[in-house]
Amino acid sequence: MIKSRSTKIGDWIIAFLCFLVILICLLPLVNVLSRSLSSSEALIRGEVTLWPKGLNFDSYRLVFNDSKYVFSLGWTAVLTVICTIVSMVMTTICAYPLTYDKLKGRKVINTLIIFTMYFNAGTIPNYLLLKDLDLINNPLVLIIPSCLSVFNMIIMRSFLYGIPESLRESAEIDGAGPIRILISIYLPLSTSVIATLSLFYAVGRWNGFSDALMYMNDRKYHPIQLLLYNIINNVSSIEVSAQEGFTNPGLSEGLKAATVMFATVPILLVYPWLQRYFITGVTIGAVKG
Repeated sequence: MIKSRSTKIGDWIIAFLCFLVILICLLPLVNVLSRSLSSSEALIRGEVTLWPKGLNFDSYRLVFNDSKYVFSLGWTAVLTVICTIVSMVMTTICAYPLTYDKLKGRKVINTLIIFTMYFNAGTIPNYLLLKDLDLINNPLVLIIPSCLSVFNMIIMRSFLYGIPESLRESAEIDGAGPIRILISIYLPLSTSVIATLSLFYAVGRWNGFSDALMYMNDRKYHPIQLLLYNIINNVSSIEVSAQEGFTNPGLSEGLKAATVMFATVPILLVYPWLQRYFITGVTIGAVKG
């Protein structure tokens, strides 16, 4: 089909707007990358914008030669994988039973679950609860309290609702139980939503640091984002800079930029592998013709 002139112009306008949005999103990352690769003198003079000045890798050498950065990155990766698996298991076993119309108390359960989306006890009651459960300064405090997102559970439940009920009825006639139906029918048909929600959980855990900041005093178990938070907030201090060995303010600025890249790139590399599932998953609930 031949497009009209007005349609072609509209396509070009949309393409230009998309390019503009992509450019706006990429420019801050390019600036941080340039700062991480620039010399201390160029950073002090404020000459770095979108291209490195005085190319060097001193900041990255400091990051990769410091065991606390490498350990924190590894610990965050392990924590992200564990949290994603636990969260997906919890989300699935919560959403799947709610697809059964015959489940007794289903409406009450739905109401109670959704209630938690809008009302929370607050930071202090949460802290006291976790303290009574002996989770303060325990690595489990980074996993258990945030292992289920009600919003993600609703997405999963909506997707499972869309699977034809005839498939479940056929399996029940053949003698399959609820668990077998979940494993053999529902999960294989839910790869898109599983990949999408896994990405949501993984990014949320990778970027999260507030729970570690409030509940984890042991620096050994600080995730990479909390380490980055501490560096950005404290490396400008003379006392902290001297303690960490950063007496050169330009090097401190380069270190902050290198640490940002160090903490950002790994999670960015995950997205291309899940892109096709992600595009399918985010359209869940869209009106279909």
